[in-house]
Amino acid sequence: MKYYIGVLLFFFAGSQLFAQNTVKMSAVKASDYGVAYSLPKTSIEVQAYYTKTTRKAGEFYQYAERYLSISNPITKDDITYTLDKIEAVTNGIIDKDKSYLVEFRANSTAPFVTLTRDGLICAINDDYSFPQENVSNNVTPSNQAPLLNPRTFLSEEILRAGSTAKQAELIAKQIYRLRESRTNILTGEADNMPPDGNAYKIVMGQLDDQEKALVAMFAGTETTETGMQNFVIIPDEKDIENRIIFRFSSKLGVVGESDLAGAPIYLSLKNKEPKQVQILTPKEEKAFADKFAKGIIYNIPGKANLKITFNSKDLIQKECDVVQYGTQEVLVPKMFDNNKQPIKVIFYPYLGAVKQIIQ
Repeated sequence: MKYYIGVLLFFFAGSQLFAQNTVKMSAVKASDYGVAYSLPKTSIEVQAYYTKTTRKAGEFYQYAERYLSISNPITKDDITYTLDKIEAVTNGIIDKDKSYLVEFRANSTAPFVTLTRDGLICAINDDYSFPQENVSNNVTPSNQAPLLNPRTFLSEEILRAGSTAKQAELIAKQIYRLRESRTNILTGEADNMPPDGNAYKIVMGQLDDQEKALVAMFAGTETTETGMQNFVIIPDEKDIENRIIFRFSSKLGVVGESDLAGAPIYLSLKNKEPKQVQILTPKEEKAFADKFAKGIIYNIPGKANLKITFNSKDLIQKECDVVQYGTQEVLVPKMFDNNKQPIKVIFYPYLGAVKQIIQ
C-alpha cells in the first residue's frame, strides 16, 4: 500500500542548482540512533540573457556607394546591447537556522537517511537521484568567423597610392577581379581550373574570404555575442514590492542596481496566503514544543506570485513555492517502528517538503 501527501508544488522551468551527489547516513547506536539534517530556504535566481552587437566602420566607408554600390555602410564604431529574455528559477539553499536531528527508536530495522553533500534531507529509508542538471555558459562566442586582415591582400600599387580615394578605387578593382575569377571558375572558363573537388573548395573559399575582408573595408563589420548574468534574491517572510535587481542599458548592457545609466528591472514577490498569527495558551505552547522536539520536521512551502517588469512590461508573471512564506510540520517517530515494512519518505530536497510516503 502506498500513501501520498498531496501537496501540489510549482516550479520554474530550469535546473535546481544543487550538489548532485548524495550520502547515506545510518542511524546506529554510536550516534544514539540519530542523523543530523538541514532544511533549505528558497532563493530566486534571475538570469538576464543579452546580445552584444559590435559595429565597426570600414576605412573607406565614404567610397562604399561610389565604387561598390553599397548604400548603407557602417559609418561609425558602435556597441549596442539588447535584452533578449529574463528567466527565473527557484533554488534551495541551506538555512543555517533550520538544522535538526532525525531520531529513531533503537529497535527500528536499519534506518538510514539520504542527504545531499551539504546536509539537505532527500529521503528516509530510500535512495535519491537528482535529475540531470543543465549547465549553461555565461557567454556564448559569436558564430561568425573572424575576417582575415584585408591588408595582407593589398598589392604594392595599392599601398603606394598617394591618396585615400586612389586606394579605395584600386581596392574596388581588386574586389571585381576576385568576383570575375570566381565566376570564371564556376562557369569553367578559368585558365587554371582546380584539379579536383577538394582543390575547388579550397580555391573558392580563399576567394570568398578575400572578398569579404576587402568589402569590409568599405561596408564595415558587425559581430554579435550572447551572454548571461545571474542575480540571486533571498526573500524573508515579507512581501517584496518592486525591488530593483539590476539595470539594463543599450550602451553598457547589464549594470548594477544603483547605476542610473540603465533602466531598472523590478522584482515583486507576494505571499498568496499570509500566515495567520495564532495566540496559544501555555498548554498549547508546550504541546507544540514537545511535538517538534521529537518528530521529523519538514517544510510546507507557501505559494507566492512572482512578477518581473522592465519598461512597464511584465517579463515574468507566475506562481512559485517559497519556503519562507510557508509553515513546518512533523512526521511522528513511531511511523518508522514497523520492522516488517519500513516506511520510506521521499523529500523535495530544494524545498524540504515531503514528496511521497511509501509503505
